[in-house]
Amino acid sequence: MNVTAAEKQSILELKSLQDRAEKLVEYLSREIQILELTKQIQTKVKMDMDKVQREFYLRQQLKTIQTELGEFDLQMQDSVKLKDLLAKKKLPAEIYSVVEKEIEKLSRIPQASPDYSVTRTYVDTLLAMPWNEYSETKINLRDAERVLNEDHYGLEKIKSRILEYLAVLKLKSNMKAPILCFVGPPGVGKTSLGKSIARALGRKFIRVSLGGVRDEAEIRGHRRTYIGAMPGRIIQGIKKAGTSNPVFMLDEIDKLGTDFRGDPASALLEVLDPAQNNTFSDHYLEVPYDLSRALFIATANSLDPIPLALRDRMEVITLTGYTEYEKMHIAKQYLIARQMEEHGIRPEELVVDDDAVSKIINSYTREAGVRNLEREIANVCRVVARDIALQVDSDSGQEREPLKEPIHVRPDNLKKYLGVEKFFPDVDEPVLLPGVAVGLAWTPFGGDILFIESTVTKGNGRLMMTGQLGDVMKESAQAALSYLKSCSEYFKIPDEAFKYWDVHLHIPQGAIPKDGPSAGVTILTSLASIYTQRNVKQKLAMTGEITLRGHILPVGGIKEKILAAKRAGITEILLPEKNRNDVAEVMETNSGALIGISFKFFAEMDDLIDHALEPISAEEAERRYRKPPEEKEESPARIEEEEHESMRDSSIAAKKGDLMIKLF
Repeated sequence: MNVTAAEKQSILELKSLQDRAEKLVEYLSREIQILELTKQIQTKVKMDMDKVQREFYLRQQLKTIQTELGEFDLQMQDSVKLKDLLAKKKLPAEIYSVVEKEIEKLSRIPQASPDYSVTRTYVDTLLAMPWNEYSETKINLRDAERVLNEDHYGLEKIKSRILEYLAVLKLKSNMKAPILCFVGPPGVGKTSLGKSIARALGRKFIRVSLGGVRDEAEIRGHRRTYIGAMPGRIIQGIKKAGTSNPVFMLDEIDKLGTDFRGDPASALLEVLDPAQNNTFSDHYLEVPYDLSRALFIATANSLDPIPLALRDRMEVITLTGYTEYEKMHIAKQYLIARQMEEHGIRPEELVVDDDAVSKIINSYTREAGVRNLEREIANVCRVVARDIALQVDSDSGQEREPLKEPIHVRPDNLKKYLGVEKFFPDVDEPVLLPGVAVGLAWTPFGGDILFIESTVTKGNGRLMMTGQLGDVMKESAQAALSYLKSCSEYFKIPDEAFKYWDVHLHIPQGAIPKDGPSAGVTILTSLASIYTQRNVKQKLAMTGEITLRGHILPVGGIKEKILAAKRAGITEILLPEKNRNDVAEVMETNSGALIGISFKFFAEMDDLIDHALEPISAEEAERRYRKPPEEKEESPARIEEEEHESMRDSSIAAKKGDLMIKLF
């Protein structure tokens, strides 16, 4: 028996034969159970081994039979299909070898392995990319010009730049595409212009919105080691286009963000550099891809948020706001017809007067582009559609008959369609108080006018500023006041005006932050007006930066500012002398829309203030700003008190001087 010596000894020590037999039976029963369990385990192991050997044997037989018949299993079929597809693709030699190795690797990986799906997805992505596949570009300058003019009114500078690119591409077919950046206020047609360029070139159009993108992997892709890895948006766009030379629009590039996941703007440096993007490396592909033939177009509302290194790689083309004349043509040629079609209104059923369109532009919208104008036209079309639906028997089951008389939209009945007017000219009512000047401002959404108000109160010559002013504008106000003090004799401002009066400078719409140097001229004019008590001339606006020497420096955004002045009813604009060429360029293309506005140019502030302010006698100005009566005569007690304060200040200064000497 397979028992220990101690157990054998315990059996022998039992005196009763029956007890010995029972103990022996117990040991034998236990031994039998162990033997039975061992037998079951051996039987099960043998059966499993037989099953595995049988399956292996059968698989080997099946593989041999498939080989003899020219057939393969599913995994082998996938590998063969991928190899056939690889042979048909015209891949560069470097890419061909990479894909070939990945297919060989795929054929050796079991389908149940997680690596199989990762490798298969990677191979599919490489084979789906349009390596060396390019769209045939239609290089016909006249047709391209016709397409651009059909889709957009105006924008001559952009159209000319595209035609120049096409002309060079026609002479040199393998040229590297430029990197364009359209900068302008919302609604001027930046995104739609990219579609027109693609149509003019006969290429595919891909648009990627970069607004709110904060992860660098969105641009460069993820490594294959991560679960759910995929290429970046650039490679995905190229894959979707099916060609390596699409028109690729990077919309809202100024809205890129940055956080702990990287800087997407830095990742775009390689994409938008013509000297480097021929070997763009995506983290997922891990092989270089040529992007030099793709035409990248970026759009932005402002250049300031774009990093300087990224801005340096792009050719910036500025789109300015539309004039009223241009908006009128855009509405008549594009917007009204498009909205009528979208609302099911036939061309003969609605007539919109030119005066009604003009009133919509001036009284219901205030923008640089035409997006809100199209919304208001859509509102008109919805009301017209309702009126047409009420006149037509919708239960007849037949196609409706056109209206006997078209619905006429005129300025006098526009309130029925759009409600009360939303905007009014800001300078319709004359400002008859001194200290109020009208400036011109530039914003990312177009130009605007800016009222600058000044008033004085009894005090000791302090300057207070309100209206959410930035540091640059505050410094302009301080420089303006210093210049005015230095020229007080020229402007005939009595000394008491600066000594006994506080001046409060305020720019309305205090909830809106304001900054920039171009309000310096307006601030100085407002201060000169309140100190000399001379009113600023009516319907006059100005812009420019000032120096302490009284020079007027040039500013930007001239076209937007002029258009804002035109909308507000301004008739005369004062500008820096160095902006004369900018005004000439604006007048060259928009002379018809700026009738009624005159321009005056100044290089020195003295001349501008003399022109901007209404005349007033020196006696009247001195009378208004004489020293307050109650402080004319100094009492002996007050004189003695001032002497004590002076002596105390001198003592403190002396002690401070002694302390500084000890410290050094």
